[in-house]
Amino acid sequence: MIEILSTAELARARATGALVGTILHTLRSRVVPGTTPLDIDRWARELILDAGAVSCYVDYAPSFGRGPFGHYICTSVNDAVLHGMPHDVALADGDLLTLDLAVTLDGIAADAAISFLVGDARPAGSVALIDVTERALAAGIAAARPGARIGDISAAIGAVLDSAGYPINTEFGGHGIGSTMHQDPHVPNTGRPGRGYPLRPGMLLALEPWAMADTDRLVTDADGWTLRSATGARTAHSEHTVAITEDGAEVLTRAPRG
Repeated sequence: MIEILSTAELARARATGALVGTILHTLRSRVVPGTTPLDIDRWARELILDAGAVSCYVDYAPSFGRGPFGHYICTSVNDAVLHGMPHDVALADGDLLTLDLAVTLDGIAADAAISFLVGDARPAGSVALIDVTERALAAGIAAARPGARIGDISAAIGAVLDSAGYPINTEFGGHGIGSTMHQDPHVPNTGRPGRGYPLRPGMLLALEPWAMADTDRLVTDADGWTLRSATGARTAHSEHTVAITEDGAEVLTRAPRG
């Protein structure tokens, strides 16, 4: 299903996106060495419920997970890159943490992810890994305009990842979003320009480049959800929900300024 949002629905999408961006910004500001992913999950629950929103994750039970997920946010640490289930393990200085959050507010969903280093340490390669996913996301957003196609977004993302020497996995990528979290079309993190579904004003897309330092293979953790790099290498993941407008892509999930 591919939804085309009305003007009124797009206004609601902006509100949901702003909430997601604000919650991620708040959570990031609270994380310090010694914080546990379960602490973050508890904070996320409080912020979501206080806003009158609904988590997209608690009851989420897709075919690839051992569902339902049962938590309010994905917390992926170091070699974990996607669907990280929160556990009671303290974060250390220099850990690479990805927070991935999706909520529904007033019937419209938004989805975003940020990767950052905990504390003050800057382990070799970690800053570059985070940076490449952010640059790939910016390239994908720049390619998302009316008349373009999904392949144009995928090619722009893939060009950044490939030029930096990172292997690209296409099992998981971006997706359509709207009244539900995951919709068509799938947006792979590499592709061919001019191919795929044409972009139209009113479409919402969650674009999410992610990278693993030295492999394109994933393994599933014992919790049945957390996906890790097959080599144990560090990973990073950046995501925004964008609306296709007549003027290009409008990013809905930016962190608040200031």
